[in-house]
Amino acid sequence: MSNETGCGPGCAGRRLAGMPDSAPYPHPLAPYAVPPGRTRGRLVPEPESEGRGPFQRDRDRIVHSTAFRRLKHKTQVFVVHEGDHYRTRLTHSLEVAQIARSVARRLSLNEDLAEALALAHDLGHPPFGHAGEEALNAAMAGFGGFDHNAQALKVVTLLERRYGAFDGLNLAWETLEGLAKHNGPVTDPPPYVAAFAARFDLDLAGHASAEAQVAALADDVAYTNHDLDDGLRAGLFTLADLRHLPLVGEAIGEAERAYPGLGADRLHHETIRRLINRMVADLVAESARRLDAAAPASAEAIRRLGAPVVAFSAAGAAANATIKAFLFARMYRHFRVNRMTSKAKRVVRELFAGLLAEPNCLPTEWQEEAGAPGDARTASLVCDYIAGMTDRFALDEHRRLFDLSATTTA
Repeated sequence: MSNETGCGPGCAGRRLAGMPDSAPYPHPLAPYAVPPGRTRGRLVPEPESEGRGPFQRDRDRIVHSTAFRRLKHKTQVFVVHEGDHYRTRLTHSLEVAQIARSVARRLSLNEDLAEALALAHDLGHPPFGHAGEEALNAAMAGFGGFDHNAQALKVVTLLERRYGAFDGLNLAWETLEGLAKHNGPVTDPPPYVAAFAARFDLDLAGHASAEAQVAALADDVAYTNHDLDDGLRAGLFTLADLRHLPLVGEAIGEAERAYPGLGADRLHHETIRRLINRMVADLVAESARRLDAAAPASAEAIRRLGAPVVAFSAAGAAANATIKAFLFARMYRHFRVNRMTSKAKRVVRELFAGLLAEPNCLPTEWQEEAGAPGDARTASLVCDYIAGMTDRFALDEHRRLFDLSATTTA
């Protein structure tokens, strides 16, 4: 890799002027944390930001991006018009960031990097949650498929167009590395990830930093708990239905003992907060145990261990799997969710097929980059166009394209 730092994988990076390694932190960091004042650099060299470390700057760029604002109207499980209090991709990302910062602090890791990765991890999600992703992946089957993690990397390195000097957000190497492989080494990268990694060596075969691993597990904690919360709110199941689940039953009992006679609504919330605490405590304890056993001397050593250092205990992972199985049966496959999933997939399929066949129906600025009808270039462009849509925009665009009585302009 060649960039302004003059170093590649294995290099500790450059210390930023006036930015000691521990500058943004009121507490010392572990030797295996990514130092807040060091980075391997950015693909396009830029002057340093006065008063902010590189990962604080990355976090700020993510928060100010168009893709981040769109998360406000992208489905988690319930489509936005089904209720104001259900999670969206935006509120989910904020919850993940809160948990990631808490875990990173308790493990003496770089909180800013963990937070930036948590906030960016869902930027590649299409409208309508997993239903939209499944439909878009099926539509792109002949063109390399679709993966929201790969799309998130594409968003922050190409599709965001806000700056005069570069496409994307020009994030630091460590942020891009964590975004590309927060779920572990990437052995069969999607085409865009492989191409970008060749330009800015992201070392796809290795593990990511401990901070990236924290962001990935914070995602797990957040969505397990808020899906239980949203499922209770929607009436898909009750607290009584949850008493047999590991961790959840204990949390319900603890809340009832603390507040005898508490109303159902407050008992529901007291249960969820206790469940989050239990899962975070398990995650921190097991991760601390692994870090103590491995005794990595640097962030680079974390990448070379060959196994993750941030994880649930065996019992915690089994409990989480049992809760997820319950949610799959009682929430994700509930007939109410199935009906919306069916409609959402149909919207995405029809949008993709229509625009692939007739790219001249794309907005003018998108047409300029299209290829011929039905070819790979047009498919990739149409995929990017649909993936960037909010739920509301996708529904409106579908009406504009297929409803003869609808206006054809946005």
